[in-house]
Amino acid sequence: MILYPTIEIQNGRCVSLARGRIEEPSIWHVDPVVKAQEFAHAGAEWMHVTDFDAMHGSNENHDLILNIIRGAGIPVQLGGGFRSRDRIEQWIDHGAGRVVVSTLAAQNPHLVKELADHHPDQIVLAVDVWKGHVMTHGWKSQSAYTPEAFLDAFEGTPFAAIIVTDIDYDLQESDAALGVISALAARTKIPVIASGIVRTVDDISRLRLLGEVSGAIVGRALFNKTVDLKEALREARPDTSHVAEFI
Repeated sequence: MILYPTIEIQNGRCVSLARGRIEEPSIWHVDPVVKAQEFAHAGAEWMHVTDFDAMHGSNENHDLILNIIRGAGIPVQLGGGFRSRDRIEQWIDHGAGRVVVSTLAAQNPHLVKELADHHPDQIVLAVDVWKGHVMTHGWKSQSAYTPEAFLDAFEGTPFAAIIVTDIDYDLQESDAALGVISALAARTKIPVIASGIVRTVDDISRLRLLGEVSGAIVGRALFNKTVDLKEALREARPDTSHVAEFI
């Protein structure tokens, strides 16, 4: 299983959202570029970056995220506000390893399928689930799609991965989240990445033992130090030893 240590950016700062509330972020006083390099030194194969400001149409974090991509030393999976072909292709040209789409997929599935065909292994579908429906616009709008119907609508589309977030778990800490993610992972041949689940290393063990989940996004737990990245990487890939640290 691949871990995606995560940096979430708001107003140029590393933040985490408590229970999804973008207006009440926890602010981490660290340099985002240095933190990305720390992820690489710890042995991460990938990292994930979310630009919260871009969800509202702001471009203020452009240079910072560009510096993260250029300085991290590992590929970056980038999400946040990707609602047009131009912006997606701009960031692929800037060196983003993958771009994550969510709202655009619900609004214009044909365009997303076309982009995935043109950029194989670089487009990731995000499926944010709340009360049995896919949410869009940063969890603020409920679509008509069930998560199962959403996946079925994109059957055969060559996504690099599918990120599944059970918002009920993030808001209410429901143990049913593992079942939701596992069921969706069993429904598709595309690698599924769990988001919002990992708070301890034991959560990584539980995800790995499910078998169907190929990866996990880990953010807030790294910053509040309930998860140590090196330990988490060992738990995610117990048969792989990191023989050399990133230089």
